[in-house]
Amino acid sequence: MRFRHNGGDDTMRWYARKNRRLFPAPLRHNPMHNNSRKKSHTMFEFHRNERARQLRPSLSRSWLLVRANSTEEVFEEAFESEADSIIIDLEDGCPAEEKDAAREQVVRMLNSGVVAWVRINAITTEHWWKDVKALKNVKGLRGVMLATAEHATDIDRTAAELPPGTPIIALIESALGVHHSVEIARAIGTFRLAFGAGDYRRDTGSSATPMALAYVRSQLVIASTLGGLPGPIDGPTLGAYGADFSKACGFANDHGMTGKITLDIRQAETINAAFSPSELEIEEAHQMLDVPLDGPRDGSYLPRYLRAKKVKELAKVYGLWGKTDSDFQRASK
Repeated sequence: MRFRHNGGDDTMRWYARKNRRLFPAPLRHNPMHNNSRKKSHTMFEFHRNERARQLRPSLSRSWLLVRANSTEEVFEEAFESEADSIIIDLEDGCPAEEKDAAREQVVRMLNSGVVAWVRINAITTEHWWKDVKALKNVKGLRGVMLATAEHATDIDRTAAELPPGTPIIALIESALGVHHSVEIARAIGTFRLAFGAGDYRRDTGSSATPMALAYVRSQLVIASTLGGLPGPIDGPTLGAYGADFSKACGFANDHGMTGKITLDIRQAETINAAFSPSELEIEEAHQMLDVPLDGPRDGSYLPRYLRAKKVKELAKVYGLWGKTDSDFQRASK
C-alpha cells in the first residue's frame, strides 16, 4: 500500500493546523423541532460498529454512501457494517422532489443520537443553501462532503454556514475541480479530497480504465500533499466484487489514495483490506524495527525506517500489528 495517512491527526488537531479556533462554538437548540414535534417523534437508535466508531476520520478507508431517504432497516445495516465511515447522501441519492423530506429525516436522525457524515448538494444548486441551513445546529454531524467542489471559495462559503471547525470533504468531480484541486486542498475548511469519477467521466468524456483516470488520481494525491491533508478518497467502483474489486482498489492505492467510496456494504471489507498494510509489509516492518541494525547504515536506512514506523502505526490502528507468523513465533519462545 501507499502511505499518505496523517496518522496522528484527529479532527481537532487538523482544525488547529488549519489555523482556525481550536474550540467550536457551542451548538444551539434547533427551533425546527419545536415546530415539527408531530413529525419528529421517531427516535433513531442505530448501533454503530464499535471499531469503526472509534476510528479517526483521517484514517477512514471505506466510506459508505447511504441514501438519505432510505428505510430504517437500510440504515441499521449500514451502521452495523464494517464501513469505517457512513455518509448520508442528500445529493445524487435523492431525487429533487424527495430532497426536502429526506433532509428533514437526516436532521431528526442527527438530533436523535446518530453520528454520521452528510453529502450535501453542489453550491451552484438551490439545495445547497437548504442543506447547510438545516445542518447548522444538528448534534451528530461528523462533517460534510461537498458535491462538485470546483473552487476554494466553495469550501470557504460552506464552512462559513456550518459550525466552526466542521470538516469538509471536497468531492472533485469535474475538469474545473481537478484544475483547482491544489487551491481547494489548501482552503482552511478542507479536511480531505475525494474523487467523483462518474461525474468526472461525464464532464470530460473519459473512460473508466485505470489509464484514463490515472492523471486525476495522481493530481489529487499531489494536491492533498501540498495542502497538508491525508491521502484522497477514490470514487466508487460499481458492481465489482472479489478479485476484480481488489484490483480496482489496488489501482487507487498504487497512486497514493488512502480510501474509497462505496455504495455497497459488501465492498467495505475489501476496501479496508486493500488500504491497510499487507501481511508482507507488517513482517518487513517487524524485521526493521525489532532487530537492531548491526553495522553501517547506508542512505536508504532512514526512509525504510520511517516507512516501517508508519506501517506499525497504521497496523496498530487497524488491529493488524502482531498478527504475522513471526510474531507468533516470538511469542512462543
